[in-house]
This record gives sequence, C-alpha cells and structure tokens, in this order.
Amino acid sequence: MTEQPPQSLRRRLFWRLLAVQSVVLILVIAVLFGSGQLFDFRSTENTVEILEAGIGRDPQGGLMLKDTDAIRALRKDVPDLWYTIRDGQGRQLTEGDIPEEYAGIGNALDRIGQARFGWNIGDRERPTARMRWVETEAGRVQILTGSSALAPFFLVFLGISLILLKLVVPILGIIALGAFVATPLVVRRSLRGLEQAAAQADSIDIEKRGVRLTSAGMPSEVTPFVRAVNGALGRLDEGYDRQERFLADAAHELRTPIAILKTRVASLPQGMTKALLAEDTARLAVLAEQMLDLQRLKQDARHFIDVDLIQLAQRVVLDMGPLAFTAGYEVRFETAAANAVVTGDPVALERVVTNLVQNAVDHGGRAGTISVIVGRNWIEVADEGQGVPAELRERVFEPFFKRHHGTKGSGLGLKLVQEIINLHGGTIAVVPRSLGACFRVEFIPSMPESGQPAK
Repeated sequence: MTEQPPQSLRRRLFWRLLAVQSVVLILVIAVLFGSGQLFDFRSTENTVEILEAGIGRDPQGGLMLKDTDAIRALRKDVPDLWYTIRDGQGRQLTEGDIPEEYAGIGNALDRIGQARFGWNIGDRERPTARMRWVETEAGRVQILTGSSALAPFFLVFLGISLILLKLVVPILGIIALGAFVATPLVVRRSLRGLEQAAAQADSIDIEKRGVRLTSAGMPSEVTPFVRAVNGALGRLDEGYDRQERFLADAAHELRTPIAILKTRVASLPQGMTKALLAEDTARLAVLAEQMLDLQRLKQDARHFIDVDLIQLAQRVVLDMGPLAFTAGYEVRFETAAANAVVTGDPVALERVVTNLVQNAVDHGGRAGTISVIVGRNWIEVADEGQGVPAELRERVFEPFFKRHHGTKGSGLGLKLVQEIINLHGGTIAVVPRSLGACFRVEFIPSMPESGQPAK
C-alpha cells in the first residue's frame, strides 16, 4: 500500500473555507429566491400574459376568454382569480371578486398604457393590481388584474441563470480571492510556533538528549500534540539512561569472571585450544572495558589530555603481538610522522587500537601481515584477509552486524570503537585497498601553546 503524499494545510484550508462560504452563499440565495426577494416566481405580469393569449370575440362581437389549457391551469392554480378586460368601445369581461378599489375605475385609465396599483411602502393592506393595454386577436384591450400566476419554467430557469451569473459568480470570485490571500497569512501566523518546534526537533539526536519542544506561540489545538511529543521524548531519555546504566553495570560485573578466565586460560598447556581461548578471552576483556570507557566518557569527556599516538600504538603492538603471532600473523609497525599528538583519553584510545588489532586477528584469514601505521593525527590498522566489500563499509559499524553468521564476535566491537572516536571528535572509516581490510581513525590534531596545529 503506497503512502499518500502529504497535503498542504494552506490548500486544505483554502478549499474547505471556499466550500463552506459557497454553501452559505447558495443557501442565502436560495432563501431569497424562495421568499421572492430576488426573483418573483408568481406575479400579475404572468397573469396578464396568460389572459392576453386567450382573449377573443364571441359571435355577437363581445369579448370572450377561450377555454385553453393555460386558462384552465390558471384557474386551478389561482382559485381567487379576478380580472377585468375591456376594449375601447366599452365592452367588458370580468371574473372573480373584484376589489372595491378597482371595481369602478372604468374608462378612467384609457389614456394610460400601463400602471401598477397598491405598491406603496408601508401600506400592506391595500390590494395590489396591474393594468396594461395589450394587442390581442380581439384588438387592443385593457387588462386589469391583481391575481399572481406562476411564471413559466423557462422564465424561472432564465431568472436563476441570470442571478447566478450576475450575483453568485462575482461574489464567489471575491470570496475566493479573499481566501487565497488570507489563508496563507493566517496559517503562517498561526503555525509560527510550530516551525520553531520543528527546528528544535531537528536538533535532537542520541547525543543531545533532554531537549523539549516549546509550545509558545502555538494554537491551543496543537499544544496537546506538543505535550505528547515531549512526554515521549522524556520516556525515551529515561529508557536510554536505564540502558546506559545497565550496560555499565553489566560490563563492570564481567570484569571479575573475565579476569578469572584469563588466569585459567594462561595455566593451560600450549596448543591450538589455548590460543583460541586466549583470543576469545582478550576479545571479551576489550569489549567489556570499552563499554565502561564509553559510559565514563559520556558522563565526563572534558578532562582530555595530550596523547602520543606513536607510543600508544607501540604499546598495543607489544601487547597484542604474541596473540597475533600465535594466530599465524606477522605484525608490522610503521610511523608516517615524527610527532603524532592528539587530545583524548589515553586508556580509551588504547583500547580502540586494541579492538582494531583484535578485529584484524579475527578476520585476517590467519595468514599474512597485520600492519599498524601511525600518522600525524591518524592511525591505520590493516590486514591481508578478504577485506570489506564496498556495500558493507558503512554497515560494519552498525551494532550486532556480522558479515557471516557463525563468525567470532558479537558485532559490537566496531560500534563501540566508532562511539568512542565520535566522543573524541574524530572519525573512523574503512579505507579501500586491493588486499585485505584497512580501518583508518582520524583525530583532531592537538593545539600546542603557539596556537598552531601539531606537526
């Protein structure tokens, strides 16, 4: 199942705000339509037009109203229909209860082409009426009526269309423009605090704990999420601290049984079994001590001193030489600089180099030469084994990573080395070479009193 790409909050708010405003506008227009404020579906004009189409003459020349479908529908739709139809000769046709105000108008309006009656502001009791002279089959006649008929469908459709084009569409355009301009401003101002919290979250890593996100300047709807994130960060910090304490306690507890094991292995007669046990015991001892070094440095890494890498590497070669010789290797020590001084913890750094030499013993193929080379601010430990494939040069530093299952080691040694080097501000990497594996550790050069880097 593919994950949907995130949608912009500005876009969401814009379209939803526009949709809500559009619905409200349409509802208002519908109410105005229904109340006849925008378009009068029923009017006396409609009645006049229906009557006009049905006026004719009887055989005696008098006025008559044909019995058409429209007339029948009008009488059915308007039960209280009333009208007065008269021509210029005084002939007259009436129907319904004519209001007293319009019963005696007669020929008083012969010189007026059309008129409206009763539409006075504030006078709602007087009945309204519409008068108009029209041309019909019976000639020119005057129609006077106060009954309102329903407009034909095409007129209703035309009226709605005109209202939409002249009123609704322009208003929606103005609303859309306002929402388009206002939405980004509102979102930016409302979520300014969230951007600050995001910047704080970006600064959190495993080495910089205790950071909490601030909710200052955030909307109240977002603060529960910020509190939940801060709670999760607090629980992670507590869990990490417990894990660190456990590792330190476990490493400390292992020191005594490892020391006893080393003593017992040393008392065994010479042979392959003793050599293999000595390698395994040395690996355990270095691993346990490095775990303690890591916890010690994390608690207080401020008291670093100048460390001579040449002397440090010589000590490691002397200590690990017998183990390497027994395993079938030759050991070579070289210096590429006359002076190699860095700032750090000498005990932890010595165990780093020991771990790398131990790693070369384990994975160098039990043949060839293990080389330890010291430069001005770097150390390389190389073997002549199978080497590290390019695709695994980063993964070898992952915890518990082992290239082949069943091989020696726990997959923690190189991870511990990397952690300790990082605390010294240095780096460790696999250096590509044609034969075997080569691990290069680089440090920040020590700064003598002159202020210039050490040569």
